[in-house]
Amino acid sequence: MRKIKFLIKSFKLSTIKTLLNVAKKVKKQSKKKFVIFDILYCSIKYQTAFYDYLEFEFYSLNKEQRKTYLTNGKNNQIVRMFNDKSYWHILDNKNEFNDYFKKYLKRDYLNPNFTKEDLNIFLKDKSNIIVKPIDGIGGEGIKIINSKEKDIYEKYHNYLLEEVIIQHKKLNELYSKSVNSLRIFTFYDGKDSYFLQAILKVGNNGVIDNFSSGGMYAFLDDKGVVITPAIDKDDNIFGIHPISKKQILGFKVPLFDEAIKLVLEAAKELPQIKYIGWDVAISDKGPCIIEGNSYPGVFQIKPRFSKDKTGILPKYEKIMKIKL
Repeated sequence: MRKIKFLIKSFKLSTIKTLLNVAKKVKKQSKKKFVIFDILYCSIKYQTAFYDYLEFEFYSLNKEQRKTYLTNGKNNQIVRMFNDKSYWHILDNKNEFNDYFKKYLKRDYLNPNFTKEDLNIFLKDKSNIIVKPIDGIGGEGIKIINSKEKDIYEKYHNYLLEEVIIQHKKLNELYSKSVNSLRIFTFYDGKDSYFLQAILKVGNNGVIDNFSSGGMYAFLDDKGVVITPAIDKDDNIFGIHPISKKQILGFKVPLFDEAIKLVLEAAKELPQIKYIGWDVAISDKGPCIIEGNSYPGVFQIKPRFSKDKTGILPKYEKIMKIKL
């Protein structure tokens, strides 16, 4: 019944036009017949959103392989199981998050509705600052401004202000116009915290690295080495950064072990939210947490980059002690 409800919900959120668009793209890539029927079948059987079918190349997978993929529907189940919605606000509200996880930020910040005196103190030793709208998503509205800019209080007193992160020189060489951050997924069982997986997000012709804002991402192994080419929202693939010309595939993230240690400790701070996606920067002073996500996105290696075409779900199920 839950699977049927998920399919009905998908139709409410995704129009017939979306279904046809996905089917058209799949057919072009795979030459598969009866695509629409298979997409609908997978929506029921594996709780795939329409774009899951395309994103995770279900058209190229057999039944056993399909079972291993974390789909949006199954991710929804995990969130419902382990993340108490009444506590989401701590992660979702940027200033609440900063106050709650202050010791893991390792940078100065100023919450919205600050006074002019607060602002003067905050700006005193800074040449540039980051301004963030509280309700922004996907990096929308985030920008860097000069601390000497006129009318900062009048323009930004409802924003969150933060000290600019100076990223590690190795990541700066990869792309210098944005902080190239990690998305690290953790699970806390009430006693121990576990590392699930990590990706490297890299900017591309912009000041933020968000996938939805023109950035790209690549998967990391457990030692912090990039094991896939980077990919952007238009499905473009990059083994070498198009601007810096630096090698992405095989890139070793500096201080990766320290970053994992940091989020595993932070994961214990909010036991009501057990499944979290952390955004972490590697600064010139070491790893620092940017934010946490109470509703982690679905990321896993595309079958085309995987030898056995296996998804991340078995690892999640083993650590979380569940069966979806």
